[in-house]
Amino acid sequence: MAVTDQTLRIRFRNQAGRTVTISLDNPRDDVTAAEIEAAMDLVITRNIFTSSGGDLVAKYDATVTDRTITDLYDPPA
Repeated sequence: MAVTDQTLRIRFRNQAGRTVTISLDNPRDDVTAAEIEAAMDLVITRNIFTSSGGDLVAKYDATVTDRTITDLYDPPA
């Protein structure tokens, strides 16, 4: 049986200039780039997250990754 899932990864730069990634499983199928950018702006503006390198200060990247998992063996019960 094959199972497909998606992961939304949004990446920011922090005050130290390092990349910080936030991953969200199974985003809405109809999510738009504009919605993701608006959410990223909100994360920065409201200072929702911080990191070891300080506050998140800039948007860097956003991607959706599709993954298919095919289970080839199930152990006997």
